[in-house]
Amino acid sequence: MIFLEGDFTGIIAELHRRLLNEAPQVDTGHWQSLKNVPHTATRELFRVSLETIIPPTMDEAQEWIEPNLPWAEDHFQERVAGKPTNPGEHYMNWPWYRGGVEDHKSTGAFSHSYQERMWPQFANEGQVRPNGRQVFVPHNGIRYRYGDLEDLVSLLHREPTTRQAFLPIWFPEDTGAHHGERIPCTLGYLFNLRGGVLHCTYYIRSCDFLRYLRDDVYMAMRLTQWIVDSLTCSDIPEDQPPHEKKPYAWDGVIPGLLQMNIGSLHVFEGDMGKMRREAP
Repeated sequence: MIFLEGDFTGIIAELHRRLLNEAPQVDTGHWQSLKNVPHTATRELFRVSLETIIPPTMDEAQEWIEPNLPWAEDHFQERVAGKPTNPGEHYMNWPWYRGGVEDHKSTGAFSHSYQERMWPQFANEGQVRPNGRQVFVPHNGIRYRYGDLEDLVSLLHREPTTRQAFLPIWFPEDTGAHHGERIPCTLGYLFNLRGGVLHCTYYIRSCDFLRYLRDDVYMAMRLTQWIVDSLTCSDIPEDQPPHEKKPYAWDGVIPGLLQMNIGSLHVFEGDMGKMRREAP
C-alpha cells in the first residue's frame, strides 16, 4: 500500500515518479467493457491512498489541483443540479473526448452517469428498460426508496456528527459487472464533521493517472465545498423548543481533509511516452 500526504503538487509528482519507475505491468484483459483493445495493458500502482487539504474556495481548488477546465466545473455543476440526466450536456466537452463513446449507449443513454447515481429516485423516468418493463418512480431498494444527495445533506443538517453520511456511486446492479456494460470507477464519498471542519473520504476502485486523477480529486473537493456551502447557509433548525436552543453546528464550518483511496492507479502502456516527456 502507498500512503502519501501533504501538498497535492508534491503528491502527484511522487505518483508520477513511481508510475514511471516502480509500477509493474498489469493486463486486465478488458477496458470499459471492451476486449482486444490496447488499453488493457497498463502500469499499475496498487492500493494508493493520498491525503491533502481541501481548499475553502472553488478558485483555490482550481489553482491547486489544475483540473481540466472549464469542463470540470461545468460537469460538477451538472452533477449537483438535482436532475438525473443521462448522458447530460457536457460529456463531449471533456478534453480527452474523441467521439465514439456513443457506441456504449443503450436506449439513448450511457450505462450510468454520476448525476443519475447522485439523484437516482427519478432516473430513467418514462423510459423502458431493456427487459421491456416500464420504469416506475421513485426507485426502491430492498426495503426503502432510494436516497439521494439531498437526503445526505438533510442527514448532516439533523445529525452533524453522524457516521452515516455516505453517498454511494456504486450500486448493487454493478456487482459482478454481470450486465457486460461499463460500471462506475467511483465507489462513493464519506463525509464527517469533526472539530468545525468537514472531511471527505473518497473511495474509487480504478483511476487513470493522466486523464482522471486531477478531475476526480477536484470533483471530490468541490462536492465537499458544496455541502459546506449548503449547510452553512441553512437556517437554524426551528423544531427545537426555545429553552433547548443550541448553537447551530454548521456555523463557521470549513472544508477539511480529502483522503482518496484508490484500488488501482494506472497508466496505459501507450501513454508511457507522454509520462516520460512530462516527468516532473
